[in-house]
Amino acid sequence: MKHLFYAALLLLLPYGLVAENAEPGTFTVVIDAGHGGKDSGTRSATSLEKNIALKVALKLRDALKAKGIRVVLTRSTDVFVPLYERIEKANDVKASLFISLHCNSLPYNKKNRSSIRGVETYVSGFGRLDEQDIAIRENASILLEKDYKKNYNGYDPKDPETIILLSLMKNAYRTKSIQLATLIQKEYRKAGRIDRGVHEKSLAVLARASMPAVLTEIGYLSSPAEEKYMNSEAGQEEISNGILNAILAFR
Repeated sequence: MKHLFYAALLLLLPYGLVAENAEPGTFTVVIDAGHGGKDSGTRSATSLEKNIALKVALKLRDALKAKGIRVVLTRSTDVFVPLYERIEKANDVKASLFISLHCNSLPYNKKNRSSIRGVETYVSGFGRLDEQDIAIRENASILLEKDYKKNYNGYDPKDPETIILLSLMKNAYRTKSIQLATLIQKEYRKAGRIDRGVHEKSLAVLARASMPAVLTEIGYLSSPAEEKYMNSEAGQEEISNGILNAILAFR
């Protein structure tokens, strides 16, 4: 564990320095459609997380551009992008915000699986060992990457204990990230969604962000009602417009 401790600290340094020295520029939002390509994410009988995330990402892109905001997508098609490349892209373009879009789901053996609904938004932070189910699931995409141990300095996304190491690469923009996440949840509530709160988790895709960064779970694919909503044009428009309004309020 000790070698991972020092590796995590080394990973943090360059990103912190880049953030401090970056020149002010155009307000830029990086939208990350979760999963993609060989990584389908969570699924239902008829839907894949990667497809819904991409559709919402494209709608959010168009809505932001209509407001004159510069937008960069981590992917615009059904391709696999390693987690570290997603946040590197945001750092490279000196993004003002990073927003990762995902769908939630409960395991098939969970009681009342189909009745659980709602939305929640995450920021990079420390999570309890017994509350790492979301982190383990989202970080599992790392296993699909070639040389993932090299890319993440030996990090094992299947081991809850090593998830704690991501909290060493603490997001310097924690307060601003929480502010953005709170605004997103507020917009979800306005639309009548069930608010499941803002949480801190050790998520690889957010750990090295040099800007406020959030991962938002836009609904449960394990809920037939929310699956139908997320697949509908009206639902996708409502979700993207809510996130747009949160960004405008944050800005």
